[in-house]
Amino acid sequence: MFQAALLFILAGIAEIGGGYLIWQWLREGKPSYLGLIGGIVLALYGVIATFQTFPSFGRVYAAYGGVFIVLSLLWGWGIDKKTPDLYDWIGGGICLIGVLVMLLAPRQ
Repeated sequence: MFQAALLFILAGIAEIGGGYLIWQWLREGKPSYLGLIGGIVLALYGVIATFQTFPSFGRVYAAYGGVFIVLSLLWGWGIDKKTPDLYDWIGGGICLIGVLVMLLAPRQ
């Protein structure tokens, strides 16, 4: 489970970081090379996700979505200095519970 969590976190950082670099380029007028780097990092995100050992693409990406939500809150807090409010944290917690249900439920 540690490896799965680590891969989710690495994929999240790549997806959010790549998107952030493209945002900086297109929305904040930063240099175009940031957009190029962002695109490369986003492609890397797609590769990282394939290292998950769960057999179902849909389930992996659905579970990753919950992790992505929490990582996005943390990114916004740490990088953009936008403190999540109580409802952000409650929503993030609900998402993580959903991730655990999807990944740890007993299946045949």
